[in-house]
Amino acid sequence: MDVPDDLPAEDRVEVRIVSLDAEAARHVADALRLLFAGGEQRSYPALPSGRGTRLHLTLDPAQGAGPLRPWLEASRPPIDRTHPGETA
Repeated sequence: MDVPDDLPAEDRVEVRIVSLDAEAARHVADALRLLFAGGEQRSYPALPSGRGTRLHLTLDPAQGAGPLRPWLEASRPPIDRTHPGETA
C-alpha cells in the first residue's frame, strides 16, 4: 500500500472535493467549515483543461464549529458508559 507523502497531522483530516461545478464544491466546503474548525481551503483546477475545481480543506474533527460544537462536546463518552442497572 502506498503511503501519501502529504499526510495531515495526526489530529487533522484532509478533505478533497472535486466537482465540475465550482459553486457546488464551494457550497460543500462552506457546509463542512460550518461544522468543523479548520484552516483555509486551497483551490485547483480539476482537469488539465482547467475545467472544474478541486478544493482541499484541512479540518480538525475534535473541534466543532457553529452548531456542531456543543453537540460534539456533549457526545463525548464518559470513562464509564455503564448506566445504572446495566452490567458492563
